[in-house]
Amino acid sequence: MDTIFFVASKVIWALISPDSLIVLLGVSAWLALVFGWHKISRRALALCAFLLLVIGFLPVGEWAISPLENRFVANAALPAQVDGIIVLGGALAPYRSQAWNQVQLGVGADRITNFLYLANLYPSAQLVYTGGSGAVTEQEYKEAEIARILFDQLGLSQRAIIYESESRNTFENALNTRRLLSPGADEKWLLITSAFHMPRSIAVFCQQDWPVQPYSVDYYSKKGDLIRVEFNFVGNLSNLNTAIKEWVGLIAYRITGKTSRLLPGDQNRSEERRAGNECRSRWSAFH
Repeated sequence: MDTIFFVASKVIWALISPDSLIVLLGVSAWLALVFGWHKISRRALALCAFLLLVIGFLPVGEWAISPLENRFVANAALPAQVDGIIVLGGALAPYRSQAWNQVQLGVGADRITNFLYLANLYPSAQLVYTGGSGAVTEQEYKEAEIARILFDQLGLSQRAIIYESESRNTFENALNTRRLLSPGADEKWLLITSAFHMPRSIAVFCQQDWPVQPYSVDYYSKKGDLIRVEFNFVGNLSNLNTAIKEWVGLIAYRITGKTSRLLPGDQNRSEERRAGNECRSRWSAFH
C-alpha cells in the first residue's frame, strides 16, 4: 500500500504541478487552433500569457510558501541537552554524486550545514540521517549513503551516526527511523528540515507518537518583503512548484491518515493541550 501511495503521488504531481499545467494549457491552445476552435484557442492563449506574466513579475511562490514557513518560530531557543538529532533527506543529489564520484549538494543543503552545527553543539547526542531515494526509477541511489561519505570526509566518522536509507518520503522517514531507534517517552529529539516542510514533518512524527522539536532551516520567502514587483520567472515558478507540492502533500497525508492535523504549528499548542493529545502535549512542553 505504501508503494502504491508513493508511485501515485509522483504520477499525480507530474500532471498537476504548475509548470505542467502551463505547458498543458499552451498545448491545448495550439490543438484548439489546429482544429479550428479559434475562440477556445484565444482564451487559452490569453490565460497562459496572463499566468506567465503574473508568475514572472510577482513572488506568488513566496506568497504560497510563507504561511508554511511561519508555522514555527525561527531560531527558537534550544534545550540544554538533547538525546538525538534527526535530519531529513533532501539535501544531497545521490544520482549526480555517484555519476561524478563526488558528493553533490542539493537545493536543501542548509539541512546539512545546520546538522553539523547542532552536532558540534551537542557532542553526546545520537545523530540520524534519514533518506533513501524519492525517485520512482532511481531507487538504487540512496541519499543516506552519500551522506555517510560526506560526513566521513568532514571528520564525523568518530561520531555514531545512524543512516536510514530505505525511506522514499516523509512518512517513511518517520516510520523507519522510529523502528530503528525505539525512542523513549522522555527523550528529547531535534528534527531538522526545510521550514516549508516542517509542518508536515512534525505532523507525521506526531502521528508516530514521537514529539520531536522542530529546527527549521532553508527558508525560501523574503521575510518582510513579500510585496514587490521584479522579473524572476524561473525563481518564482520554482518556488510556486515547491509551495503547491507541499500543500498537496499536506492534504494527501491528512486524507490518507498519515497525519491527524492538516497544518500543525506553534499557533496550535494551547488548542492541542486542551484536546489532550499526548504527543502534542509533550511536544508543546518541549518549547
